[in-house]
Amino acid sequence: MYIPRPEYPRPTLVRGEESWVNLNGTWEFQFDFGKSGRERGMWAAPKYEKEILVPFVPESKLSGIEYVDFIPACWYRRTITIPEGWDKTAGRVLLNFGAVDYSCVVYVNGKETGTLLPEGKEYTRDFTHKGGYAPFTVDITDKLAEGENTLVVYVEDDGKSSLQPTGKQTYHSFYNRGCHYTRCTGIWQTVWMEYVPNNYVKTIKITPDIDAGKIDVVVSLEGANSGVKTVTAEASFAGEAVSAVTAPVLGKYAQFSMPIPDAKLWSLDEPNLYDLTVCAGEDKVASYFGMRSVAINGYAIEINHKPVYQRLVLDQGYFMDGIYAPLNDADLARDIELSKAVGFNGARMHMKVFEPRFLYYADKMGYLLWDEFPNWGLDESNPASLLSILPEWLTEMERDYNHPSVIGWCPFNETGARRNKEVFKCVYQATRAIDPMRPIIDTSGYVHVKTDIYDVHNYDQNPETFKKAFEALETGIGQPFLNNRNEELYEGQPYFVSEFGGAKWVIDEEPAPLKENELKNDWGYGQNPEDIEAFYTRFKGLVDVLLDNPKMCAFCYTQLTDVYQEQNGIYAFDRRAKFDAARLHAIMSRPAAIEVQE
Repeated sequence: MYIPRPEYPRPTLVRGEESWVNLNGTWEFQFDFGKSGRERGMWAAPKYEKEILVPFVPESKLSGIEYVDFIPACWYRRTITIPEGWDKTAGRVLLNFGAVDYSCVVYVNGKETGTLLPEGKEYTRDFTHKGGYAPFTVDITDKLAEGENTLVVYVEDDGKSSLQPTGKQTYHSFYNRGCHYTRCTGIWQTVWMEYVPNNYVKTIKITPDIDAGKIDVVVSLEGANSGVKTVTAEASFAGEAVSAVTAPVLGKYAQFSMPIPDAKLWSLDEPNLYDLTVCAGEDKVASYFGMRSVAINGYAIEINHKPVYQRLVLDQGYFMDGIYAPLNDADLARDIELSKAVGFNGARMHMKVFEPRFLYYADKMGYLLWDEFPNWGLDESNPASLLSILPEWLTEMERDYNHPSVIGWCPFNETGARRNKEVFKCVYQATRAIDPMRPIIDTSGYVHVKTDIYDVHNYDQNPETFKKAFEALETGIGQPFLNNRNEELYEGQPYFVSEFGGAKWVIDEEPAPLKENELKNDWGYGQNPEDIEAFYTRFKGLVDVLLDNPKMCAFCYTQLTDVYQEQNGIYAFDRRAKFDAARLHAIMSRPAAIEVQE
């Protein structure tokens, strides 16, 4: 059977090839428009009407279905066979999901997993997992039989609910319009089985300290840990061991420091990575880390104690045929290559939780990332919204913490004055508790409550008036541009124009045929450039304003690629070039004022 996306899906915690089975591929599929399937026993239905190629959502072309109307619920089913050697008495079989949008129930051999109900109790509408973007794991050991087993996943997706975050997916309209795009329902990242010992490593948290020449490590364990008294760890670089530690296990955790002498730092120019092997009882896992610091110093964001101007691009992470998921792993690396080719040194992973292998390539290629959460669709004025964002946000942080490419956290985007301030304070405080090092932006653009970096969105297309908006930063007189002067005050933080540009430029004389849910309303920000030279002149003028301001630490240009009707990308939706890469690179790559100040 053809298995798309066959690569190991969790690069920061890897076990051997014999320890996992990729479950991507062809599954049975059934729509459930009335959300009645659980009552009708759909997990046991003799046949589902369709087939789907996992991990592509049913709205996508790659799925083989391409149904773009609203899908309130659906069912997936396939058989699985446990490999020989996976002894259920000596270990556990885990079922891992990269992401399923939005709530789901997992059945193994007709039995629900993750929901413990006393014998004889009535059917309930509990879910195995809620949340469309973060990974989750289900221990299915005790529900497995010898030989073939049946795996069923039931999904509900109520994007019209004000307590379900949807990011850029369009739920206010059937049609794609503006900056809202085709919906994504169900499984959209790799599904895989994993065999682990009864006592196993659940997570590894690695914090580099370049000044002390060490890493601080917390290993969390799962299972009956009476059998694991110590954890051993070995760090190496280019195959050469540099440090080894044995640490005691206290409860379910081992906490220790490892010296990293003469550390080779991770940077944009030299993205050096160290390997880390951790052994706990019979379990052995491999991870990696980069020796890198990130800190605020005055108006600058410093990496390894040097100001680095962040020349970022807005990356939506959408693909023509797969929507949320690309066809190939190489497509993830290609987007970073395309971005760097025109002079960007990083990206805002915008309104989507990108899959781990994208972050892996950013680590390897020297590329800066801001981790975000797709909060649109969530009513942040409602205190109950905290329950919809915080659990997934903390899981996302736990998943991405070890990546040296991640240099900041931003849980919200473009939230207005109606937002509940206490919700924002709580999310900020929880973020800071998990990570005391990286800077936090509470909400990108507006309206801030508590933020380490002050960022704004400004789509003024005129370089002269664009420059005047930020003159107060240089003169110190008055307030610079704010997105909402009635609700917030700039308090001297590093200043970041986190969205600008976005001019429409279309390269196709004959646009592609519209899909069922698309309207012909292609657009960009501001007046379209008259010709290609006018685009370059405008682009350079806007970029020069931001690079030349001595109190500006970063910018983020909208955007890397066109996305459906939004035709303001540096590249087309299919990644064809729209502009001269070398010319854009020359405009963006010159030193910024904040990088050359003495």
